[in-house]
Amino acid sequence: MNQEKIGKFILELRKEKNMTQQELADALNVTDRAISKWENGRGMPDYSLIKPLCEQLGITVNDLLSGERLNKRDYQEKFEKNIMNTLGYSFKKIKKAKYVLVIFIGVVLLSLLTLFGIDVYRMKNNKPVFFSTWGFLYTPALNIEDDKIYWAVKNYLVREGDEEVKHHDNEKTFVGMRVYLLQEKKDFYYVYSWILKEKYYLENEEIKQDSAVSIPCRFVVEKTRNSYEVVGYTSPKDGTYYEEDMKRIFPRSVLSDMDNVYSEGVVEKLQMEILEQVKLYYHK
Repeated sequence: MNQEKIGKFILELRKEKNMTQQELADALNVTDRAISKWENGRGMPDYSLIKPLCEQLGITVNDLLSGERLNKRDYQEKFEKNIMNTLGYSFKKIKKAKYVLVIFIGVVLLSLLTLFGIDVYRMKNNKPVFFSTWGFLYTPALNIEDDKIYWAVKNYLVREGDEEVKHHDNEKTFVGMRVYLLQEKKDFYYVYSWILKEKYYLENEEIKQDSAVSIPCRFVVEKTRNSYEVVGYTSPKDGTYYEEDMKRIFPRSVLSDMDNVYSEGVVEKLQMEILEQVKLYYHK
């Protein structure tokens, strides 16, 4: 089947009928781009359109598939040849469609396997899954040990604050903490966090603030039998060497997060948590 020859034949017959591409397209309920594609030999009409197209052009299906008007002598010979060519063209389209289908199924399966692999990896690392296409949602077991470490740090800061010189009899230390990274070492843990430590007192039934400290810290925490103990912490010094201290103390990923501590409202959120603690403590 010579598509280029058929296309030129369609073009010739359309012009004989004094029809534009748009007029022929309207008659067949297709776009003028489809007509242009046929006439340029870049495609063939759908089988459902072949008979209506032939009726519009005043030819037989055998004429169209031959790309020329046939006389009675050649009609039978061309008819058989066109049937064979049409069957071959159909089989090629079916074969091509099969290849496309196989490729599509392969891409879908590969995507699903990739997503499944990501979720398996996350489950092995005790993290929640990203996708629920497998019919279940995985939530990692609560890591109580992490919570114990966080509370050990907060309790340490509260005790440290309460042991300092008090300016008021009922003064109390309250702590808010944003943990950015818990890093396990051989014999201890590093806890990289931003802390807000504030002191409040009650005067004439009114809650008042005495002092406040907002700083980034790296805590060193050791495990002792069934509990954890803070054995020291480091924070950058104010002044000329602040930036150098920050780079020395904190990993790059933590530094990147801490750069947004004010723009993301981290300190404000910590203060809100502390105010709730203060109200409960003083029963206000």
